[in-house]
Amino acid sequence: MRVHTEAVQFKADQKLINFIDQKLQKMEHYFDRIIEAHVVLKLENSGQVRDKIAEVRLNVPGETLIVKETQKTFEASINTALDTLKRQLVKYKDKVRN
Repeated sequence: MRVHTEAVQFKADQKLINFIDQKLQKMEHYFDRIIEAHVVLKLENSGQVRDKIAEVRLNVPGETLIVKETQKTFEASINTALDTLKRQLVKYKDKVRN
């Protein structure tokens, strides 16, 4: 699986990119035919608190699964998004089997 990470209006450090790659590689335990993953990291300016937005797109055969999460840190956003993607992948896998 190829992983593309894009940071909008800031430079993501290598530690964050490695964290995202490591977490996304674990998704192959749930569905092994993932083609590629595209992650977009954004900063949201809402008042004094800067929320972190992570949008994850997984391309699987015949469909694209998209999740967008907002948390206080990018790590929390990625973890929450991947929990949601895990449920979507399991549903998709069951649908493909039937």
